[in-house]
Amino acid sequence: MAESSVTRVDIEVDGIAMVRLLGPHDRFLSSLELRYPSVTIHSRGNVISIDGEPDEVTRVEGHIRELVDMIANGVELADSDVIEGATITRNGGKVADVLGEAILSARGKTIRPKTVGQKNYIDAIEHTTITFGIGPAGTGKTYLAMAKAVQALQRKEVTRIILTRPAVEAGERLGFLPGTLTEKIDPYLRPLYDALNDMMDPELVPKLLATGVVEVAPLAYMRGRTLNDSYIILDEAQNTTPQQMKMFLTRLGFGSKMIITGDTTQVDLPSEISGLKLATEILDGMDDVFVAVLTSADVVRHTLVGKIVDAYTRHEQELQAKAAGRKRGAQ
Repeated sequence: MAESSVTRVDIEVDGIAMVRLLGPHDRFLSSLELRYPSVTIHSRGNVISIDGEPDEVTRVEGHIRELVDMIANGVELADSDVIEGATITRNGGKVADVLGEAILSARGKTIRPKTVGQKNYIDAIEHTTITFGIGPAGTGKTYLAMAKAVQALQRKEVTRIILTRPAVEAGERLGFLPGTLTEKIDPYLRPLYDALNDMMDPELVPKLLATGVVEVAPLAYMRGRTLNDSYIILDEAQNTTPQQMKMFLTRLGFGSKMIITGDTTQVDLPSEISGLKLATEILDGMDDVFVAVLTSADVVRHTLVGKIVDAYTRHEQELQAKAAGRKRGAQ
């Protein structure tokens, strides 16, 4: 690098903010250096120094200053803020605009989008009546939907939350199982319960269930109802049949929103086409309906999860290509 092309910027950060900015064992600083390999980043005392090509130094400076602003606003930084922030900065976006918006604060933590895809998803939920969230495990499609539902309930935008999920293994025939309806479908709705308990006082959740403010119901029990003033979440929707999906979508009443989540690569139906896949094809482009597609880039679990998703996707594509080749060869 020519001497004339090198520039330096110093950013002064107060002590507590510096500790949070650097991360455990300076992990966030190391992650920044990996994302911007053409610059050198040093920290000494309360000052972070950035050396490198002027344009890249400007990007890194903007990224770091936005992270500092997020810390000042009470955001607990995560690895994803550094990793995703680099992509946002390179694309000319503002990190805080995407990653700094709090959906819900509960039990000592703030729930917010961690990727651009997640931000687009929650924006769609906010502004659209029916939102489909399609993506692999770990992309936050169900968790963020639950957060938006709880937020709407707290704001009194709706009077109840309705949670439903197809019980494929039981064939929706739950009558022979012991216990109440809630106890019968509990294993299938456990992820939604877990999310609720994360976002609300666990002692409050049973009371809301008892009064019907929060309702859990198997998909088969939705028939014949009109759901007004409600946030309605259908989880694991890839396991609905086309008839079930049509029935569910036509339950929509006034003042309600529907969020349908699922992973079209994880269909457990024995033979029928997935109702989720068919619905997104039929309804895509319709006014007030949005299909948000999340990818491995939106996975916010362990970094290996995104790589596992990509590996399985490649494997399935290879199998499909081989099957297509065999079919052509047989003709």
